[in-house]
Amino acid sequence: MPYPSKIVLQLPLNAPDKLAPFVERCVTDAVELICVAGPMADEIEDQIDWLVVGDGSDEDRFIVTTAHPDEPLDHVISFATAWSGDGASGEAPEIVRL
Repeated sequence: MPYPSKIVLQLPLNAPDKLAPFVERCVTDAVELICVAGPMADEIEDQIDWLVVGDGSDEDRFIVTTAHPDEPLDHVISFATAWSGDGASGEAPEIVRL
């Protein structure tokens, strides 16, 4: 089952080795937004950005990312729900834990 257009990645990562496959699946599933919530969110967001961009040769690889290191999870979920990329405003994000 594909991911929805918006995801909240809840930290900490229990399986850091699953981050790269998760990001590739998000690219394949045309995820538009990944909100990273929890400790070290800034660092994980940077890793996701690099994984999405890769070597930069494929301009179609793009996902909006945000980092929320000090915000309660419910605030991040509200932010993602309100985000309106390609008309996805109001759609609830999927919460993912790796």
